[in-house]
Amino acid sequence: MTTAAPPAPGPLTGLRVLDLATLFAGPLAATMLGDFGADVVKIEHPTRPDPSRGHGPAKDGVGLWWKLLGRNKRTVTLDLSKPGGRDLLLRMAADADVVIENFRPGTLEKWGLGWEELSAANPRLVLARVTGFGQFGPYSHRPGFGTLAEAMSGFAAITGEPDGPPTLPPFGLADSIAALATAYAVMTALTGRQATGRGQVVDLAIIEPILTVLGPQPLWYDQLGYVQPRTGNRSRNNAPRNTYRTSDGSWLAVSTSAQSIAERVMRLVGRPELAAEPWFATGGGRAEHADVLDDAVGGWIARHTRDEAMAAFEKAEAAIAPVYDVRDVMEDPQYRALDTVTEVPDPELGTVRMQNVLFRLSETPGAIRWTGRPHGADTDEVLAGLGLSAGEIAALRSEGAL
Repeated sequence: MTTAAPPAPGPLTGLRVLDLATLFAGPLAATMLGDFGADVVKIEHPTRPDPSRGHGPAKDGVGLWWKLLGRNKRTVTLDLSKPGGRDLLLRMAADADVVIENFRPGTLEKWGLGWEELSAANPRLVLARVTGFGQFGPYSHRPGFGTLAEAMSGFAAITGEPDGPPTLPPFGLADSIAALATAYAVMTALTGRQATGRGQVVDLAIIEPILTVLGPQPLWYDQLGYVQPRTGNRSRNNAPRNTYRTSDGSWLAVSTSAQSIAERVMRLVGRPELAAEPWFATGGGRAEHADVLDDAVGGWIARHTRDEAMAAFEKAEAAIAPVYDVRDVMEDPQYRALDTVTEVPDPELGTVRMQNVLFRLSETPGAIRWTGRPHGADTDEVLAGLGLSAGEIAALRSEGAL
């Protein structure tokens, strides 16, 4: 299905966002705002564009990651370190609602574009500063990437097999979590502006949101001295909970967080006597007997094909899911019904398929209006909108500000 224009303007229509950030948390937060109608202007260096344009696989020299990350953004080139670029950004900020940046602390200040100057140009502006370690503290000036947050948060320490090394995710997990948090923080600050009439600074450290989603680890340690270990696919809170291989070589994931589900699974796999054991009555008790439960569930699944096991679990109202790769995701009927991966026209590649907007709104839905545009494609149009003449734009370009 090709995404059509929404029946009504997106709920963020009229919101003006300047995206100064690169790789990946800040730009993804701006994408999320653009998906729901915000006018996002992507600011890139004239000769050093956002690295995501060249990150990962490309087709015919066209970077595919940028098509996703740059969607619903107009693209402008500015060298913020030059006086002409600085002055233009201040003019753009004067009419903006949000600026998102991820330079190391002090960089914008060095260029005369810190909070003091930006807020003087526009007291209603919200400045979202997304960095690895935040704006202050002993690590604040270190280069920071999501990988470091995945390591320092405790995520890697609990990921992997018990006798294996700490495991990092093969994708931008911490950055993506930070992007969600940044979009939420921006909307929170904008709501606050309705009461105060003034903008404010959002200081988001990538090391923090991922720590939040890891659950009560600090509380456990504070109160019990408990340090969560690596348990592979198992959980210390319930069992059976694992991945199991079918007779036709597929993998299935089973979860029994609810007591009733655990009992149904035991009946299904022909081991109802295990559900009568005293230890079976709690998730923790079941987790202590995970070997027995995994043998029961894994043995049953190993004797059935994926389709047979899925059908039996569904009939028993027990929780199961296939372990997919992206090929399976693209063909799954539930994802298709939701239009989770949607078709979007692209002037360079024809029709492309990418993830749709993050959620559905019944009255003011979001939409993918266009895919990531070429570097600097909208520079002249945006600057003309500021009142600059063609001659002024040419002069700025000749001095390297554009």
